[in-house]
Amino acid sequence: MSLENAPDEVKLAVDLIMLLESHELPIDTVLKALEIVKRDFEGKLPSPDQGEG
Repeated sequence: MSLENAPDEVKLAVDLIMLLESHELPIDTVLKALEIVKRDFEGKLPSPDQGEG
C-alpha cells in the first residue's frame, strides 16, 4: 500500500514514528510521552452531552 493513498491517521503515525526514532530516545520514554499526548487529546474530545459544536 502506498503511503500516498493511506488514510490520514496512517500518514500521521508514520511521521510521528520517524520523528521519534530520529531522536533515539529510550522506548519507555517514548511510550510514556505518547500516553501523555493521548490523554491530552482525549481531553479535547467533546463529551457526549456537549455534542460536536
